[in-house]
Amino acid sequence: MKLEQYLDVIVKFLQDYLEKTHAKGYVLGLSGGVDSSLVAALTRKAVGKEKLMCLMMPIQSHPSDLEDAIKVAEALDVRYLILDGEKSFEETVKQFADQDVNLDKLSLSNLKVRIRMTMLYAYGQAHGYLVLGTDNMDERYTGYFTKYGDGAADLLPITKLTKGEVVEAAKILGVPCSLAERVPTAGLFEGQTDEKEMGVSYKDLDDFLLGKKVALEAEERIKHLHRVSEHKRAPIPEPEEFIRD
Repeated sequence: MKLEQYLDVIVKFLQDYLEKTHAKGYVLGLSGGVDSSLVAALTRKAVGKEKLMCLMMPIQSHPSDLEDAIKVAEALDVRYLILDGEKSFEETVKQFADQDVNLDKLSLSNLKVRIRMTMLYAYGQAHGYLVLGTDNMDERYTGYFTKYGDGAADLLPITKLTKGEVVEAAKILGVPCSLAERVPTAGLFEGQTDEKEMGVSYKDLDDFLLGKKVALEAEERIKHLHRVSEHKRAPIPEPEEFIRD
């Protein structure tokens, strides 16, 4: 199946899921990155602009992230809201600091993502909308997502697409090339990029997931990331069944 054909499969999936659940629409966190841009484009095509709301939720982000998100929204002609999650973030951090609890860099980064997801679910519940996830195949396999942050969603439309396929698909659906090819980053701190954090390139990840040969060092790194992130993909652990007398 060609990529263009599979995009039609995703569009149909989005249409059918909305009908099956009787939800009124979808809500999406739009960052200006290629993954959320593609999900926005697919959903816009599937259910129209009136059943999609995009939220932009900058928290100590670089100003260009919001600018890019707005460019995507306007290029795709989708509705959007800009919400300030920074006050919630700063107040939470302050409350910990007041109790002499210091949060490290990773917990602070994940806190930002979880605040954004809280805002998405608040909007979704208030309007009868389902929350769209934006994880691609590479991110899901390596666990490069925040547990109960961007990893939390009602459905995940693009988890069968590699990063390279996401970029190609975004161009097919009209995402501006400059944004589709933007260096992947979660925008959580200065100089942060996906590939630096993962310790492996998306090119190697794509090749590995497609069964192609990659350098041994890259293969070992990918397998390590998959192994240590298994808890993110597994169901929440529970004890054995309580057999009552």
